[in-house]
Amino acid sequence: MSHMRVGLGYDSHRFEGKRPLKLGGVVIPFARGLSGHSDADVLLHAVADALLGAVGEPDLGEQFPPGDPRYRNADSRTFVRAAYAAVRRGGWLVGNVDATVIADAPKLMGYKAKMRQAISRLLDVRPGQVSVKAKTTEGFPPGTGGIAAQAVVLLKEAPGHRKR
Repeated sequence: MSHMRVGLGYDSHRFEGKRPLKLGGVVIPFARGLSGHSDADVLLHAVADALLGAVGEPDLGEQFPPGDPRYRNADSRTFVRAAYAAVRRGGWLVGNVDATVIADAPKLMGYKAKMRQAISRLLDVRPGQVSVKAKTTEGFPPGTGGIAAQAVVLLKEAPGHRKR
């Protein structure tokens, strides 16, 4: 019988001035970026936390503390790679990722496919195994003050790996 695990991730960041806006590993042209110790890519942070949660590892903030100078302006792909390495060490493969970006601005219609591609490359899966959706807030937080993201991952047992 094959085993599966599920993980859920969430993150949110406020907008800040002159900084590139990165979502899902893709730079999105916009007047403001997101505030954070690293590059503040909320979508990759949510994906990394979902991966870590699925394998029972400590969350992103615990593993990569926001006050640690090593992670100042860090590329969030580093966090996803580290989380994916923990997944692989545990004998798991990514079945799929389903993610939602919650933002009133900017509009993400032309960028979702690029985000899917970028995330799929990080996780060694086909783009069809990654879904990136975008929703507006209808006036609820974060509203126009920032961006939030949620991600769910399904992990499946790697062939030939025995679980204890």
